[in-house]
Amino acid sequence: MSWIEDPEFTPEHPFGPQTLPYGVLGTASGPTVAVRVGRHAIPLRGIADEFGPRLSELVGAPNLDPLLAAGRVAWDELRERLLGLVHADRAPAGAELLRTDWHTQLLPFTVSDFVDFYSSRHHAENVGRIFRREAEPLLPNWTHLPVAYHGRSGTVAVSGTDVPRPSGQRRVSGDPTPVFGPTRRLDFEAEVGFVCGGEPADQVSPEEFTEHVFGVVLVNDWSARDIQAWEYQPLGPFLAKSFATSISGWITPVEALEHARVPTTGYDHELQDYLVEKQPWGLDLRMEVRCNDTLLSAPPFREMYWSPAQQLAHMTVNGSPVRAGDLFASGTVSGPEVGQRGCLLELTWGGADPVTLADGEQRTFLQDGDRVLLSATAPGEDGSVVGFGDVAGTILPAVRR
Repeated sequence: MSWIEDPEFTPEHPFGPQTLPYGVLGTASGPTVAVRVGRHAIPLRGIADEFGPRLSELVGAPNLDPLLAAGRVAWDELRERLLGLVHADRAPAGAELLRTDWHTQLLPFTVSDFVDFYSSRHHAENVGRIFRREAEPLLPNWTHLPVAYHGRSGTVAVSGTDVPRPSGQRRVSGDPTPVFGPTRRLDFEAEVGFVCGGEPADQVSPEEFTEHVFGVVLVNDWSARDIQAWEYQPLGPFLAKSFATSISGWITPVEALEHARVPTTGYDHELQDYLVEKQPWGLDLRMEVRCNDTLLSAPPFREMYWSPAQQLAHMTVNGSPVRAGDLFASGTVSGPEVGQRGCLLELTWGGADPVTLADGEQRTFLQDGDRVLLSATAPGEDGSVVGFGDVAGTILPAVRR
């Protein structure tokens, strides 16, 4: 029983009462924190009094920053109250339902830091075979630690934000001197991101993961492969990655994923103590990637070599604190099969084998006007389905200055 009259607010749909993701919608009265229920969302500012004085101040803010900073006790209390509210047979005073497709989604929190990992063995081995054909596909450090690079938080944007084609230096085959201009090898990367909160902390153990991670988003960390190939030797990518990262506008709470937890795929050797998980934090997320409405890939997140709990442990082991608003992403998610590869670099094997779209056009890399959409679900309790906000972005021509 529920006062919410929405045919998709049932456990059989991704945004039923088992999910209750948080986001921020633009309304006539300004940005408002909201919780998604089926096709609708409940603005929390109008019913803030339902949550008591401490929580009402958090949900009445224009974004999720105060809630992220409040920590696990507040997160648990708010979710418990929301579950009671949505299962009530009468709407609380001041409650309203907004159609999610009639309102603009805003970036739900201020991104403090952004770290992108490289934790899919299938992806890393494929990239190694493409870029280093005569060498071992994995470098020696890869199975000992979660490899990552530090990104640009200022270029993280909410789903629906257009992505202008970036420019940079790239090398033309046979020419020792690079040229400057728009990338010709623009790619998507299907990833999963983790939104952090609570008090700053360092040397976080895998068992403390839920104390510092508020929820999960889908991530498209766009990549310029030709710029990357020139600039990443011998250090990491820079302009090839820093121009845009898209995230979903709905943050699925970690609590909703308890029944999606699975072991990671196993390790080549004994791990350092700080990376050992007592309880597994692999996640059974079923992802899909579409380009111009054509299904290109279905990457399985359960195939990841390093879990998000291990990523967080590695990120903080040197004394660098995790803070409210930090975002870290898994890196490209790929599986063992061709149809499970999470980027065009792999799907087309470096551009050698184009993919064919539903309209008959072929792609090796993205063209101006292409629209990429990432989606995902996870199993919930008693056969329910846990949803994640989609991530969409359309490629615009390079900006001429």
